[in-house]
Amino acid sequence: MNAPRRPDPGQPSHPGHPRSGFFYGLGAYFLWGVMPIYFKLIPSVSAFAIVSHRVVWSVPFLLALLLASRGWKKFAPILRDPRTLLILLLSSAMIGINWVLYTWSVVSGHILAASFGYYLNPLANVLLGRFVLKERLSKLQWTAVAIAGAGVSVLALGALDQLWISLTLCVTFALYGLLRKVVKADSLTGLAIETVVLAPFALAFLLLIGAGQAWAASDGENGLLVLAGIATTTPLLFFTAAARRLPYSTLGMLQFLAPTLQFLIAVLLYGESFTPAHAIAFGAIWTALAFYVTSLLRKPRLPQPPE
Repeated sequence: MNAPRRPDPGQPSHPGHPRSGFFYGLGAYFLWGVMPIYFKLIPSVSAFAIVSHRVVWSVPFLLALLLASRGWKKFAPILRDPRTLLILLLSSAMIGINWVLYTWSVVSGHILAASFGYYLNPLANVLLGRFVLKERLSKLQWTAVAIAGAGVSVLALGALDQLWISLTLCVTFALYGLLRKVVKADSLTGLAIETVVLAPFALAFLLLIGAGQAWAASDGENGLLVLAGIATTTPLLFFTAAARRLPYSTLGMLQFLAPTLQFLIAVLLYGESFTPAHAIAFGAIWTALAFYVTSLLRKPRLPQPPE
């Protein structure tokens, strides 16, 4: 009797369960969307300390997952491939910068600027797909890029002091997604290597600033810092499960949930200023995204979302 055929890792492993994939994707982007509330619950610790805790406490969680799934066997081929290691080092730098700036944006009251950056991300993926991966763009996609560019220009004139946050978050996350798209490593193994690369820097930072600044003022906040590793990796694991069950076009449309929740949290929950420049820029982005989603529905072809 023939052994059952193992699923292709590049294809949905559960094609018969798109509904579960949809809920996994919904869970991933919902958790990313409400993440600012989590960070706001730790006001006595700096953004650098929060990110350092995220990295350090992610290591044992990821190692446990690797041991449970026997994923440690995939490390050896990666460690023997200098090109793969170099790409993962670069992706580690991109996600490290992105995490630090995003967390700083949240604790400093710039959630609106952060959400704008993640709205721009799918459009940045389109440009990277065109000029780096040599993918062809439809007229609707070019129209979306042009409208988004006009919105960014308006924001540059009316809110220049925060525009650098949005653009840096967009660029680092888009480059991270591009690097993870071309690297020869599955999502869990790649994330584990990236975390191990960042862990010495995170641990060194926590040790250098001392216990008085590395930990929060209350036991409750310290508990949230320890759980930050799980809070960081859980949506990534949900995303991986969704990616194996859903077409990337569907997953790409779900990714707009996260910045929408961040936008609502910034304005309605934390009362961040929403200026006319923001209104014009966000209106342009939402219009661009409407064109973008329309192009996906007509021809569902999307650059792989960042992991």
